[in-house]
Amino acid sequence: MELTIEQLNRIIEMAWEDRTPFDAIKIQFGINESAVIKLMRRNISEPAFMRWRRRVGGRATKHAMKRTDGVTRFKCSRQRLISSNKISKRN
Repeated sequence: MELTIEQLNRIIEMAWEDRTPFDAIKIQFGINESAVIKLMRRNISEPAFMRWRRRVGGRATKHAMKRTDGVTRFKCSRQRLISSNKISKRN
C-alpha cells in the first residue's frame, strides 16, 4: 500500500496520541500494529522511536481490548480538520 505524505504524517500523529488505539489506525488506513511499528521505525529518528516504544508499550489506551469499560472513543482536537477520515465524529 502506497501512502501519501499526508497519510504518513497522520499515521505518525495518531501513533503518538495517547487515546488513539492501533485499531483506529487499522480502521482508517488498513495497517495493523506491526505495520505501524515498522512505519514508525523507518520514518522517525531512532531516539524518538525508542521513546515512542517505551511510551506505548504499557499504555492500555493504545490497545482497545485493554481499555477500561468507560473509554469508548478516540478523538484528537484536530481530527475534524483531517480529510478522508472514515471514523465517525462526536461533538
